[in-house]
Amino acid sequence: MDTERLGQSRFLNILFKPAGWLMESRLRHWLMPPRKTLSGAGVGPGQTVLEVGSGTGFFTLPAAEMIGETGRLIGIDPLSDYVDRVQNKVREAGLNNVTVLKRDALDTKLVAASVDVVLLFGVLPYPTLPLDKLLPEMHRVLKAGGTLAVWMFPVSFGVPEAISRSGLFARLGKKNSVYTFRRTEN
Repeated sequence: MDTERLGQSRFLNILFKPAGWLMESRLRHWLMPPRKTLSGAGVGPGQTVLEVGSGTGFFTLPAAEMIGETGRLIGIDPLSDYVDRVQNKVREAGLNNVTVLKRDALDTKLVAASVDVVLLFGVLPYPTLPLDKLLPEMHRVLKAGGTLAVWMFPVSFGVPEAISRSGLFARLGKKNSVYTFRRTEN
């Protein structure tokens, strides 16, 4: 799939603009406090976190604050408008520990074993992110013992079971609606 072309698509960027407004709504902040969800993923000080599908940055800024100045957050999204929007938010917040990139989650181009936690929040199940291609890439970028954190809305569609069956990750549990998995050594 050519995510570079998809991410530049004026049609898709316009189509997802209303979704962006909903993602930033006060109602969403009230119903799903981002820090609470991130704590379910085990996000903490000093970690290197990869946020796949950072969207409008609903989780990006709170995660950057939770990992602190010694941590590093890498946000990726295929949509140019979302990347620009989050980059502006990061700049306005004066955060120096965040990098937002227009990238394909199936080929992140990140260094192998460079990430402590991968966040897959609200991006699964999604047709452009087939698990048989996504999971090996997430396994590749995670450090030994790293964790994969998955939050899905409104239902899981068997995704947690499929992640466990892949053999790349062992399920740790579920907290604050976030499923967590530890990277296995294959």
